Amino acid sequence: MNVQFLNPFIEAAFMVLETEVGISAKRGPLSLRRSAATADDITVLVSMVGQVNGVVLYGLSETTAIAIVSKILDQPFDEFDSLAQSGIGELGNVITGQAGKRLAEAGFDSKISPPTMVMGKGTLISTLDFERLHVPLETEIGPIQIHLALREANK
Repeated sequence: MNVQFLNPFIEAAFMVLETEVGISAKRGPLSLRRSAATADDITVLVSMVGQVNGVVLYGLSETTAIAIVSKILDQPFDEFDSLAQSGIGELGNVITGQAGKRLAEAGFDSKISPPTMVMGKGTLISTLDFERLHVPLETEIGPIQIHLALREANK
C-alpha cells in the first residue's frame, strides 16, 4: 500500500472525531494484517474506486459505538438500534469522505461507496490479495480500529 494513503485517513479521523463527537484520539502502532475475520462487534465498510481502489474498514465494540452515537446526538442510547447504526455508518462515511478530499488534493481522485454495516465479531470480510494496514486509535470512550486495504490504480 502506498504510504501516502495513510496520513489522510489519520488526519480525517482525528478531525471528525474532534468536531463531530467531541473526543480526541491517539494513534497506536501500525501493523499489516491478512486475516479475513473481523475482531470487532461492528465493522463499517466503505469502498473506494478511482485512482485509489480498495476498502476501508472501521471496527469498534458495541459499547464504543453506543457511546459515540450518544455524544453525536447528545442523548443517551441503551442499545445499538437502527438510529445508532445509521450514526456509526455515517461516521465512517464522513471520515472516508474527508480522507478522499485530502487524497484528491494530493492528486488521487476517487469516489466512495455508501457505508455497509457488518455486525458480529468473527464475521469474514476478505480483502483478497490486498494486505490491510491496521491503524488502531485510542479514545477516551473506547478503541476504534481502521483497516486500510487500498492501492493505486494501474496507470
